[in-house]
Amino acid sequence: MKIPLSYVARNLWVRKLTTALTAGGMALVVFVFAAVLMLDAGLKATLVSTGSVDNVVVIRQGSQTEVQSGILRDQAALVETVPEVARGPDGRALVSKEVVVLNSLPKIDQPTKRSNVVVRGVPEMGIALRPQARIVQGRMFRAGSSEIVVGASVARGFAGVELGQQLSFAGRAWTVVGVFDAGKSGFDSEIWGDVDQMMQAFRRSGYSSVIARLATPDSFEPMKARLDEDPRLKVSIKRETKFYEDQSAGLSTFITLLGMALSVIFSLGAMIGATITMYSAVATRTGEIGTLRALGFRRRAILAAFLGESLLLALVGGLAGLAAASSLTAITVSTTNFQSFSELAFSFTLTPRIVAQALAFALLMGFVGGFLPAIKASRMKIVDALRAD
Repeated sequence: MKIPLSYVARNLWVRKLTTALTAGGMALVVFVFAAVLMLDAGLKATLVSTGSVDNVVVIRQGSQTEVQSGILRDQAALVETVPEVARGPDGRALVSKEVVVLNSLPKIDQPTKRSNVVVRGVPEMGIALRPQARIVQGRMFRAGSSEIVVGASVARGFAGVELGQQLSFAGRAWTVVGVFDAGKSGFDSEIWGDVDQMMQAFRRSGYSSVIARLATPDSFEPMKARLDEDPRLKVSIKRETKFYEDQSAGLSTFITLLGMALSVIFSLGAMIGATITMYSAVATRTGEIGTLRALGFRRRAILAAFLGESLLLALVGGLAGLAAASSLTAITVSTTNFQSFSELAFSFTLTPRIVAQALAFALLMGFVGGFLPAIKASRMKIVDALRAD
């Protein structure tokens, strides 16, 4: 015979305070565990959404970021000529030759603290290749001018970037004429201006990267092979989505390792708490266990009942922890990307996979914490249990 689930739930309800304290401890662990996963998911979602599967990024061979890269003008011109690059109705290659540098700006909440922001020089084609970026305030910068537009995250997090304000860098005053929203992608953490003006101001003779639209979805491998075989080019080519995914690797690893270490430490305390709670339940219900055995319930039914009680306790804590973690989705985090050493803003992201992983983690804690007490309860002899009562 199986012991009804209602019996298991009733026992938890009877011990309200103990149940609440133990479930609260598990909820805290699940909250930390889910928050780490959400932070990592938000980082990856932000950077991966920055790129387009139809675009490729060409940088200097051996470079990890656009800031480190340098591509000569004649090399950039060669990339434009390859047949795998898409052409517009006017026959122009859909290629954007860009320059990327870092500039430090003061934070709004900490005016004495400065952080690096990506400054990207783009031509008109560069804007066309990124349709997710749209102006939400002011207007787009004019080609050939010392005008710039700032990403939404830059506008929210840094001082002196309001419309009409001037930023001084590279020996020139740049006027902020617009704010753009790039759909919570990495571009929201950048400043854009005219590529030719940026190159002059920063005294650059070449570009940082070349962004190209593929002629067909299958053009990547032939284009990569062509560029790799050309002795005049010493470049690395990646799909834009893959390029930005790689940019998250260092920070993602750090967040995951730190978060998992904290989760493991906290989970040990939660499992010890669950074990103590279940041992206490066994000790106070010895006579009840004897009665159940006398009524014909087998040892495995007793084992399943007490283990189920621990799992149900963990499930309550897991759901509470997830409910608390879901509130983090309204928070935007701003930190330094270890790969590019620039400021990057992203949000906590809760996905169905994270919900499943967090609940599985909670149930694992409940299983480990309740296993030994359940074994003890199932091994009690009927006579001894009834005599103890």
